[in-house]
Amino acid sequence: METGQVGNAFSFLVETILNLYLVALMLRVLLEAIRADWHNPLVQILIRVTEPLVGPLRRIIPNLGRISLAGIVLLYLLQVLILVLVGLITGVQADWGLLLVIAALRLVRTLLILYLVLIIIGVILSWIGSQSRHPIVPLIHHLNAPVLDPIRRFMPSLGGLDLSPLVAIIGIQFLLILFGL
Repeated sequence: METGQVGNAFSFLVETILNLYLVALMLRVLLEAIRADWHNPLVQILIRVTEPLVGPLRRIIPNLGRISLAGIVLLYLLQVLILVLVGLITGVQADWGLLLVIAALRLVRTLLILYLVLIIIGVILSWIGSQSRHPIVPLIHHLNAPVLDPIRRFMPSLGGLDLSPLVAIIGIQFLLILFGL
């Protein structure tokens, strides 16, 4: 095996594990912003997983209304850490200024892709699982509401057919392409 392959394999592993935590943290920040039901078992899991890092930072950085500034700072620092670790593993050295900009852009990309996935899951749930009592169903609807509700206000009613997810998906794809994310 080549050393490049080993570096790429470890880079993949580190980036994947830390990105999963980053998504969990991002979901927590979003759930705090929409004031999700904290008694939901899935929300409780996210709190348990992210609290060891968010809790201490929250003592230093207070919330701004419903927005967890500590969570946002932690998201950014974690994304920078991911880039630094991947760079160290693969031997790529980056300019710190560029690295900080790339970290911000990657967070925006992660948020857009997360919403793309959430909207698609919401559409699937509306077809097959809207009557389900699973705790993820209301969370998906609450998470999608800040994106879909403004579109629904401007979309004409089409006899019960909701095209707001389609418009949102097109808009997210447009932003990803426009900004080269």
